[in-house]
Amino acid sequence: MPTMPVNKSNFHSIKTQLAEKQVTLVAVSKTKSVSAIQELYNLGHRDFGENYVQELVDKEALLPKDINWHFIGHLQTNKVKLIAPFVQLIHGVDSLKLLKEINKQAEKNNRVIDCLLQVHIAQEETKFGLNEEELQSLVKELAKLEMKNVRVCGLMGMASFTTDIQKVRKEFEYLKELFDSVPNFEILSMGMSSDYKTAIEEGSTMVRIGSLLFGVREK
Repeated sequence: MPTMPVNKSNFHSIKTQLAEKQVTLVAVSKTKSVSAIQELYNLGHRDFGENYVQELVDKEALLPKDINWHFIGHLQTNKVKLIAPFVQLIHGVDSLKLLKEINKQAEKNNRVIDCLLQVHIAQEETKFGLNEEELQSLVKELAKLEMKNVRVCGLMGMASFTTDIQKVRKEFEYLKELFDSVPNFEILSMGMSSDYKTAIEEGSTMVRIGSLLFGVREK
């Protein structure tokens, strides 16, 4: 994994912006070294996001135990058991099957795991997530089921990868409307390095930022 120094100037600037808006910063540390995460930890940061299960498991074993680990990638049901003992928030739940497996593994670990439902708001076909109809159906289904070891507390979405900021804004607006339509949801995770300011303007409560803090990932 590349060892690049954390951009401390960006970190402090972004933290100040987000604190004023009461928005949580998740530092996206996928492919970044343990030492880079530790450097940000030493600056007082505690929320880190990873996309790959095995990488997250390996890092969790080496880093301080008071880190709040966020899983922000596409999670396969057979991998849930590996992160269930410690993961703080799973951002990308896109099926009832996955939610049931998280509940099962959380129960085995005597934990309640917070989860976000992922909504497909971008134009790219490669992005995962529920459409509006699937979201409404899943929310109704959750009301009937007793899953005591998961807490569905909000939505997550990724906007199109484009320089057209108005397109991105419309996608965020749409996700915020869906978020507002579900009672008791608390977390709206939208916005990354390229579009987090627009996401905050449209109501995001949590942003996922990597390259502005750690530098651009190597391909």
